Amino acid sequence: MLDTGKADTPGHRVRSPARSRQRTGLLPTALVVLSLPLSAQAGSEDPVPQPEPVRASEPKTPMPSSEELEARGAIIGEIRFENQDIFNENDPREDKALYRLANDLHIKTRESTLRAQLLFKEGDRYSWGLIRETERNLRQLDYLFDADIRVVAWDGREVTLVVATRDVWSLQPGISYSRKGGAESSSFEIEEENLLGFGKNLTVARSKDEERTSLLVRWRDPNILGSRWRDDLSYASNDDGHLRFASFERPFFSLDARWNAGLSARDQRLVEPRYDLNQVVDEFRHDIEAAEVHGGWSDGLADGWTRRLVAGFRYDRHTFAPEPGRLPPIALPPDRTLSYPWVGMHWIEDEYSETRNLNQIGRTEDLYYGTSYRLELGYSSKGLGATTDAAIVAAAAGTGLRWGEQHSMFLTSGLSARLSSGDVEDGLLSGAARYYWRWHPKRVFYASVSATTTDDLDPEEQLLMGGETDLRGYPFSYQAGTSRVQFTVEQRVYTDWFPFRLFNVGGAVFFDAGRVWGRGIAGTQSLGWLKDAGIGLRLGNARSGFGSVIHLDVAFALDRGNGIDPVQFIVDTKRSF
Repeated sequence: MLDTGKADTPGHRVRSPARSRQRTGLLPTALVVLSLPLSAQAGSEDPVPQPEPVRASEPKTPMPSSEELEARGAIIGEIRFENQDIFNENDPREDKALYRLANDLHIKTRESTLRAQLLFKEGDRYSWGLIRETERNLRQLDYLFDADIRVVAWDGREVTLVVATRDVWSLQPGISYSRKGGAESSSFEIEEENLLGFGKNLTVARSKDEERTSLLVRWRDPNILGSRWRDDLSYASNDDGHLRFASFERPFFSLDARWNAGLSARDQRLVEPRYDLNQVVDEFRHDIEAAEVHGGWSDGLADGWTRRLVAGFRYDRHTFAPEPGRLPPIALPPDRTLSYPWVGMHWIEDEYSETRNLNQIGRTEDLYYGTSYRLELGYSSKGLGATTDAAIVAAAAGTGLRWGEQHSMFLTSGLSARLSSGDVEDGLLSGAARYYWRWHPKRVFYASVSATTTDDLDPEEQLLMGGETDLRGYPFSYQAGTSRVQFTVEQRVYTDWFPFRLFNVGGAVFFDAGRVWGRGIAGTQSLGWLKDAGIGLRLGNARSGFGSVIHLDVAFALDRGNGIDPVQFIVDTKRSF
């Protein structure tokens, strides 16, 4: 699936009419707050410990180690499931009427849904690697809080496994709100991420952000008819256009999966705004027609590595026109069609480690310490309907490093470009490093640096810096240029406070700095280094699948120009701290 890498590059804007947004799960929050006495709502109760990770039933007798079971050729016999409710009614602190009501209103995940996620079945050889990978896959599901799989019985030939999980609230009827970089977004929606306990996702939402108002209907099924095939169907009617999208795919669902295949199609119309100093400088209509078919092959996981050969064909057509009633374009982008076969190789090392209180609060986290590479090449030809002949390249690499139990660093890089008539078009090169120092069980020092440079970026795209790239003291889309560097240092604090039995509480003190080089579409010169400092509250969402960490930040701009507020108040929900 050859892409340009744009969607993963902060500030390099790839707009969609229904922007993904995290939510907080208002209904369980309201139920629990109403169930507590006024003194507890005011925070007068002493802090209580965070909930423990999900753990399967302990075996009655000591079990052989995983290495011993594999060496003896153990076979998987019975597989049992222990799926826990949202609230633990055996805990006196959660044995309240409205906690029980929340459990009663929630439809628990069905055993068949959980079984469809397993990478093993009865009769298979016991593999500790597949069990750990299954746990990681289960923890990626938004409707589960945690997962644990362990052996509880062994008769000398067969083992009995218990798969333990805990549900979170998956129905979101209500309102979400985010304010970041001076830009506000909101939505009114009904979304169910675990429809009737079958793991299906249905969304009906009306949303509004700085670019458009949208009415979206979306359906996602991660296991069609219990198979490994998944679908993603979206329809959006917007005040500036529409979106029709369909995708069917059998992904590489595990490191040992041997093949994948898929196809997708998109028909989209939107009005593209371009920014400078937090102001829209021009707008134009952008129509997108795209389709792709792809497949991949692998010899599975061998010697700690997975190697995959992937190939496909992509058609990608972009047309542009002035939009009546909007700011006229400074220069209208030329129409562009890419039509090309592509082929690629992926290398993935199997190296993961579990931790807590790093990017999440009170949740089990799976950190990737392996090394991965991706290289994909394509050739777009006029003979296939393209507007120009061009070679297309996309590459990415990443690795994780650690020193003892305290120090970790994660490095990533990416490259994408088209090569036409000896010139680079839409070139983008990026790299990032994230460093963590756990100098205390409840304290982590975090530092990150990222850099991006571009060459002849497609005119509808912008390399931006501001509130949306976590330069938190500055407005949304504040600086535009051709290259960007950004730093962040942050002292994170994790507490045992668990107010309302809903949120794990943390905090951060942070400093951000960044600058751009080059000029954007409006020709404004770079303002040089911009810096901010601030403090934030973090609420780890323990009972809902909508938004893992709620951010409440106050940021102070240290290099204020005209029109910059001295203080930015930020409300946002993210996947991480």
